[in-house]
Amino acid sequence: MVRSRWRNSMLGELSAEFAGTLILILFGCGVVAQVVAAELGDHDSIAWAWGLGVTLGIYVAGRLSGAHLNPAVTLALAVFKGFEWRKVLPYAAAQTAGAFVAALLVRWNYSEVLAQADPEHTFKTQIVFSTLPGNGTYPISEFGALRDQIIGTAILLFLIFAVTDLLNTPPGANLAALIIGLVVVAIGMAWGVDAGYAINPARDLGPRLASYLTGYGEAWRDQYGNLYFWVPIVGPLIGGVLGAWLYKVLVGRFLPQADEKPQEPGRVPAPEGGR
Repeated sequence: MVRSRWRNSMLGELSAEFAGTLILILFGCGVVAQVVAAELGDHDSIAWAWGLGVTLGIYVAGRLSGAHLNPAVTLALAVFKGFEWRKVLPYAAAQTAGAFVAALLVRWNYSEVLAQADPEHTFKTQIVFSTLPGNGTYPISEFGALRDQIIGTAILLFLIFAVTDLLNTPPGANLAALIIGLVVVAIGMAWGVDAGYAINPARDLGPRLASYLTGYGEAWRDQYGNLYFWVPIVGPLIGGVLGAWLYKVLVGRFLPQADEKPQEPGRVPAPEGGR
């Protein structure tokens, strides 16, 4: 009976991760398709749609699974928050599957537009689905992009840990999803040039596989012919753990515990003997 309940619970969690990541990628890859292939919108459209996709995906999956939507988040939670290690690979698989299916839907829906803009299915529209160094335009090496992915994902996890830490000053009224979405918007606006801010292995690998299976024969490589697919997988996994660790070291360990009186936001305690 206990094992049956665990299986049912696990199925619900994986289904939620699949659905939440699917929603994220439908908005994310969808907006890039509009901007790149149809020239409708701009960089800000991309940043905002990705951020809103994150917010909406979290609202879809939050109750059942915690809405990780990102293997880098899942790994960091296993390392620092006691998330069950046996769930890490199943969560990552569900997230990647959701991203894969969403990318197939975007590919199908925008098939005419993509064919018109890029009949040979080159890197010009490959960027709709997966990231490239320098967004396919600027001369960034694989290792420059790896550096970028480590830093960008470290920022993401640092802030996710800050926003969701109940001992800190988390947003109330169920607004954490909105704030995390705004974090992604900000990362897109400030850290998007070097590697397209994948900051999520599932977000890149699932759509990359979908594009490869639907005509993008060079999907695993960058515009220089180098194998590139590993960069937005390895970089976020390293950066996520790094960012979570930095939060724990710089902020988390100094916060008052549940039985201590927390400092009021915006208030500085008076020195001893002062008013």
